[in-house]
Amino acid sequence: MPFSIKRIKTRQIKVGDVSVGGTAPVAVQSMTNTFTQDVKSTVSQIHRLEKAGCEIVRAAVPDHEDAEAISSIKQQISIPIIADIHFDYRLAIASAKSGADGLRINPGNIGGEKKVKAVVDCAKDVNIPIRIGVNSGSLEKDILKKYNGASAEAMVESAMRHIGLLKSFDFNNIKISIKASDVHRTIEAYRLLSSKTDLPLHVGVTEAGGLYPGVVKSSLGIGMLLAEGIGDTIRVSLTRDPVEEVRVGYEILKALDIRQYGPDIISCPTCGRCKINLFKILEQVENALLLKPLPIKLAIMGCIVNGPGEAKEADIGVAGGDGTGILFKKGKILKKFPEDKIVEVLLAEVDKLERTLP
Repeated sequence: MPFSIKRIKTRQIKVGDVSVGGTAPVAVQSMTNTFTQDVKSTVSQIHRLEKAGCEIVRAAVPDHEDAEAISSIKQQISIPIIADIHFDYRLAIASAKSGADGLRINPGNIGGEKKVKAVVDCAKDVNIPIRIGVNSGSLEKDILKKYNGASAEAMVESAMRHIGLLKSFDFNNIKISIKASDVHRTIEAYRLLSSKTDLPLHVGVTEAGGLYPGVVKSSLGIGMLLAEGIGDTIRVSLTRDPVEEVRVGYEILKALDIRQYGPDIISCPTCGRCKINLFKILEQVENALLLKPLPIKLAIMGCIVNGPGEAKEADIGVAGGDGTGILFKKGKILKKFPEDKIVEVLLAEVDKLERTLP
């Protein structure tokens, strides 16, 4: 019986023209690592993120020049931009007035209630949502003392306090994130939070690290929560090019059969029967198809004898060895050709299939 994920129903909000929560698809986000006030570099990076499938982008706003730059950036991009604010409530207001499609704040470091209310009032005026971003490293002192540290329960209490504060100002256009840098605490916190509110949840493991630890932590943390139906939008945090974050985000969604973006490529890990440079072939195909949102399954196998049978569920597949390559569909061999034509033949077949898709 196929595995089925039942999404936990949340309230739906809009970030620009992207719906988050409710029945909307789980949205994939990333964050720029340019200086936001460097408009040219920031726009260039966002264009690369857009091509990779990024649906919402966040940018750091540490000073007023960054807030003012949002207006110019927004005119040159096609996805919503969220202003990431810490410490200075005036930057949130300036960003909202500059055209940000949303604000990310931690009310605990923005200032007192009057300052938070000023941000909320401005968000109301321009009709944009606020993400309450609670991190384990920035909890209120009284909560840390109560729980003897930044436990999952402490993080949830902080989040619920901030939700209550924003709602006391008659503001409900909210989404929440509640992140730690370790997987167990992140999962525990989101599970508990999900049981206490119907607000849409932005899911991620913060400060996950470089490529390998970051991918593993994010895949486990985000993946386990999504498998339980928790999460309305995700961001994979990597100390890498942010385009990699988007790619990993979609791979997590594909692996759970939640969303299909880009080909699902399966390939064998290679063994003593493999007589072709499968690593190089796979890399060439991945690079060629990276930005193609094709809902197809491809197989790249290293053994002519076993390859088609092991990958019979693939829409298209290739395998090679001893100077010969083969093309197969759903496990049935269609033709043979010289081994050095494997990439060329596969990509041509993908193009042919793409023209038949709606």
